[in-house]
Amino acid sequence: MSSPSPEIDKLDQDQLVRFVLESFHRNLIHYGLWFREVEHQNGLESVLQADQEVFESCLAFQMGRLGKLLGFAVDEKGVPLRLQQMSRAELMELAQASAANWLATDGLWFQAVERAHGMEAAKRANDLCWSRLSPHEAFYIKRVLGLGERPGLAGLKAALGLRNYALLNVQSIHEVDERSFIFQMNECRVQVARKRRGLPDYPCHSVGMVEYPSFARSIDQRITTECVGCPPDHPEEWYCAWKFTLAG
Repeated sequence: MSSPSPEIDKLDQDQLVRFVLESFHRNLIHYGLWFREVEHQNGLESVLQADQEVFESCLAFQMGRLGKLLGFAVDEKGVPLRLQQMSRAELMELAQASAANWLATDGLWFQAVERAHGMEAAKRANDLCWSRLSPHEAFYIKRVLGLGERPGLAGLKAALGLRNYALLNVQSIHEVDERSFIFQMNECRVQVARKRRGLPDYPCHSVGMVEYPSFARSIDQRITTECVGCPPDHPEEWYCAWKFTLAG
């Protein structure tokens, strides 16, 4: 099939393959730019609502086109039928692989900024990213679980178990009283990897104070967050711990 662009027709096979892969990359970047600009102009709550609408529409037509070209069937919403046919174990493995890819990409971005601009610049970028990612993650987890606007501590406990980190790390919940509980990250893949390489803990208090309070508030505005401990200040049995309290 000939392209409308004569320049594309001049690419050899390897160049054309690379061009296709980079076109997918370009689509991801453009989607993210739209998200950022709509948030800038209209606020986070507005962009989350728009993202839900756009993503569902994109899924239907993008997966439909890809399915025809790559030979996989999709339903009317664009969900590949192969996913529906996979076992729970296979789907869990796929979810964990996606989470691992997310974490690796996050680390690569941090390292790239750190090499170019230093540790403090990388930490600032990381903290700002989490100020948006945590509410986004909470928004979609609430949809998956069918949580209402004020699901309380029970909703937060359930939501913490569906974050990307929950698929990669070992975590636990410890009751304090009827209005509060403590969440512990008992094994953190990032910190364990640093320890294995002989590196000190990454001091993640600043990002934690963005990540956890914004996630909890996005689940239920009444929930407040207190840092119990965070690297490099932590005991052997956990890396970070957070106390969540239902106000009112």
